[in-house]
Amino acid sequence: MNDYPGPTLVTLATSFLLFACAAYVGRCRIRFGIKAPATSGHPQFEIAYRIQANTVENSLAFLPVLWVFASSVSSPWATVLGGVWLAARVWYAIAYARQPTTRGAGFLVSMLCFGALGIGGAYGVLRGMLV
Repeated sequence: MNDYPGPTLVTLATSFLLFACAAYVGRCRIRFGIKAPATSGHPQFEIAYRIQANTVENSLAFLPVLWVFASSVSSPWATVLGGVWLAARVWYAIAYARQPTTRGAGFLVSMLCFGALGIGGAYGVLRGMLV
């Protein structure tokens, strides 16, 4: 049985977000005639490419802290914070695609969730080591 259904769902949804970002880059490549391996060209393609790169970078840091927090502090709270992180990353991506200057709020919310998971996870691990 899975003791971590919420974080598992957040992890799966993060994978779908990564796939959606990659698909957006692919659609922009086709739409604007950007042939691989080029990573520049039409401004909307460059935006799509940055959304994908930023999402990959953030997911790489997010997933470990999600699981450390879930296993050492609270699976339900990891689910809540992870779900908010995920929603904020979607908000960030949509805002960036529409108007790059509006991406800040989604980024900030996702970073606050990341920080809470990271600090909380570190606390949980240290508490477990000292008890």
